Amino acid sequence: MAGLTMVEAQLDEPSKATAGRARVELLERLKGAGYQFVAPSVATHRRVLRRDGQTTARDLRDVFGWSLPFSRTLLEPGLVDCMAAAGALRLRDGLLVSTLRAASLGQDIFLHSAFPANAPDAVFFGPDSYRFANFLVHELGDAPRSGVLLDIGCGSGVGGVVAARCMSPSQIILADLNPTALDLARANAAAADVAAWFVRGDGVANINEPLDVVVANPPFIAGDGGRTYRDGGDLHGAQVSLDWTLAAAGKLAPSGLMLLYTGSAIVAGEDLFRAALFAALPAERFAIDYHELDPDIFGGQLSAPAYRDVERIAAVGVRIERWTT
Repeated sequence: MAGLTMVEAQLDEPSKATAGRARVELLERLKGAGYQFVAPSVATHRRVLRRDGQTTARDLRDVFGWSLPFSRTLLEPGLVDCMAAAGALRLRDGLLVSTLRAASLGQDIFLHSAFPANAPDAVFFGPDSYRFANFLVHELGDAPRSGVLLDIGCGSGVGGVVAARCMSPSQIILADLNPTALDLARANAAAADVAAWFVRGDGVANINEPLDVVVANPPFIAGDGGRTYRDGGDLHGAQVSLDWTLAAAGKLAPSGLMLLYTGSAIVAGEDLFRAALFAALPAERFAIDYHELDPDIFGGQLSAPAYRDVERIAAVGVRIERWTT
């Protein structure tokens, strides 16, 4: 019990600067330990834990991937102290639990909210993050660009970090309405050696400079109680995607590019978001390449009232380029 008393003394809320430095150190420690964990869907996560019947952690992946409680003696003391300094430790029934989860993507590791991510300011990472990253690499890989890069609704910072690795940006801006997201994105970007500016705001509301490349993965699930990272608004969840896209398109520099990853509800064979987007963006100003990346995602949502007339939800990738004139 004396050990837990010492831990409790460490669990005072650290200062923002202290927590930020400790989060970067935590990522460096995980990288040094060869940590790897692919974040699955919520349904898969629950099924694996239920199937295995495991209730406490046995290794790093259990602590930082599967979000299982652990004994202080499981991890080396320096790592536990680092977690405490990062504000990432909580006590639960005499055990410790990490409030942060870590997912690997390529050469990087991204901190995000521990499972289950139910808090109003939760920062998500999962299959959509990997699809988003793959989409960006595909679209940016052949013709590297320069100039100002903006990641709207950056969350953990996946879009900004991945896009920056594909470009030679003169400036990188990560924007989000959620201060918790900005804190984690700042640590993730620093650990990835990506220097960026961080702006709190909705969409491009607080961005003034012309933008050369904009990337975005907006919330696109409808009717989820207004949580920052889930509720995509009207249009069966695509309204936020439409609003962000139109606002960002208006700030693109000549030959500027926007890469959007989102979900779209298909009703009676019609892609409603696609129809709304093409109707709103004039063809004489923008070239649009729109295609499905995955025809059927989040099928469990179809039982919700907001989706009673929806036959499937598709993951879509949209490339929008402003003409030079």
